Formats: sequence, structure tokens, C-alpha cells
Amino acid sequence: MFSSVRASSSAASMARRAMVRSVAQTQGRRMFSASTIQRAAASSSSSTPSPKSGSSWLTITALTALAATSGYYLFSPVDATPVANKTVIASSTPAPSTPKAEMPSIPSIIDADKKKALEKTTVIFVLGGPGAGKGTQCANLVRDFGFVHLSAGDLLRAEQERPGSQYGELIKTYIKEGKIVPMEVTIALLENEMLASGQDRFLIDGFPRKMDQALKFEEAVVPSKFTLYFECPEEVMLRRLMKRGETSGRADDNIESITKRFRVFTETSYPVIEHYGNLGKVHKVSCVDAPEAVYANVKKIFNELFHENK
Repeated sequence: MFSSVRASSSAASMARRAMVRSVAQTQGRRMFSASTIQRAAASSSSSTPSPKSGSSWLTITALTALAATSGYYLFSPVDATPVANKTVIASSTPAPSTPKAEMPSIPSIIDADKKKALEKTTVIFVLGGPGAGKGTQCANLVRDFGFVHLSAGDLLRAEQERPGSQYGELIKTYIKEGKIVPMEVTIALLENEMLASGQDRFLIDGFPRKMDQALKFEEAVVPSKFTLYFECPEEVMLRRLMKRGETSGRADDNIESITKRFRVFTETSYPVIEHYGNLGKVHKVSCVDAPEAVYANVKKIFNELFHENK
């Protein structure tokens, strides 16, 4: 009887120490591994009577009870599986993994010769939520300032339809689900178009959509001059996209894809704008007004930066 009480007391003490270690090691996530329980059981059994006294079982029971009342889960990715707020301790033999579908090979994007050919190129990232009007404003800048407009989305859509493309199905799936296509594919397509154009001024529309894309493009291709950010409320963009979807035939002009695209932009693309904003390399333009009024503000920025009077 007394040995059981000592075991319970030891278990509670061990549980508190294990929780502290668990929280510290998992950065605050509520995770309590089965291996921790097993080590606690082994430790307490050495200072209490034989296993027949049930001390190891009491240790595990006490740990489980204390963890449950404290809102902790007794599992780790290796040791156990959480099921309906309970924990099932898994076998030490790992389950056979399900084979993944083979991914097409991704092109290398670091090419010294290509990078040298583009080193004097001016690149402006054009960002904004879907439906902000980036394409319309880029067309105006092409006309007045001699830029080449490269739409990452248009390049990806063209590639998915190109006969024999090894990335066609992959791109189609990503676009339909509102996900971001692997950056290696997008950067390779942009770089090839830049080289093929023979020009040195580019508006890259809808790219980069993630921070790693921005850093990789500037490492592999050329640093951007600045980012032109078209700011527009979601309700305005949604209205424009639904109207466009009536005639565009685009797979992503539907309410489900649009909602996902809004979320992706907020969670992954906006941090890119914040990053360049901290570097003093963002020019923001509101897109709520009519396209002509928006362009008047855009043109003013370009006249000042490029010392032109268009």
C-alpha cells in the first residue's frame, strides 16, 4: 500500500518535470511523448518495489491522468497517434509508407551565363490581390515607358497547355486548387522569357508570391528595383473577378478558387510586400478608383523614378 502511494507521488513529480521539458522542447505545443512516459516508468521502478507492486503502471496512470487534466496530449509523431482526444501508443515498428506520386524533375535556375546576360536589367515586381487590376496598369506602362510585361500566371497557363510539357498537369492542379506552383518552374519560365525578349525593362506581374521566391529570383536572376503594390479591398476584387469569370474561361475564376487565392495572398504574398517595404522598396497605389485615375498615380511614380515626363 505504502509503496503504491510512494509510486503515485513519484509519478506526479515526474509528470510535472516531464511537462516542463516537453513544452520547452516543442516550443509551447501541448505534446507529451510516449517515450517520456516509458522513461519515467523505468526511473520510478528503480526506486520502488518490484514490478509486481505495479509502480510502473501507477507511474503511467498518474502521468496520463495529470496530463489529461492539464490539457496535454500524450503522444509524439513517432510514438503514438491521437484518436478522438485519446492516445493510442503505437508499436515500435513503423508502418509502411505509402509511395508518393513521382514529381517531374524541376529545372536548375542558377545559370551563370544567363545571370550575366541579365545583370543590367531593370525588374519591377508588380503585386496585388487577384482582381486588383495589375494587368490593366501594366499594359499602360508598356505603352508609355517601354517595359516588357511578364505575367507569371499567363506564363504558367501557357506552359500547362503547351503540347509535351512535363509540367502541364502539375501546373494545372496547382492553379485549380489555388496553390502556389513550385518556384523553380515559375522562375525558369520568367528567366527564359526575359532572355528571349532582348529587352532590359520588365514588369513581373503576380510574382513573387512567397518570400522564398523573392530571395531565389534575386539570387538566381537579378535584384528587383522596387515593388509596385496595388492595394484593393477584397470585396472590390471579388466583384471584379466574378464579372471576369463570366467570359474568361479561366479555371480559377470561381468562388472557391478565388477564396483560396485571397487567403494565399494574405498569408504568403503580403509578407513579401512588408519585407520590401522595410527596405524602402515599395510604392503603393490604391486601386479602388477608375483605371484612369489609378494610372495617373502610377505614371507619376514612374516619371519621378526614371526621370521621364510621359
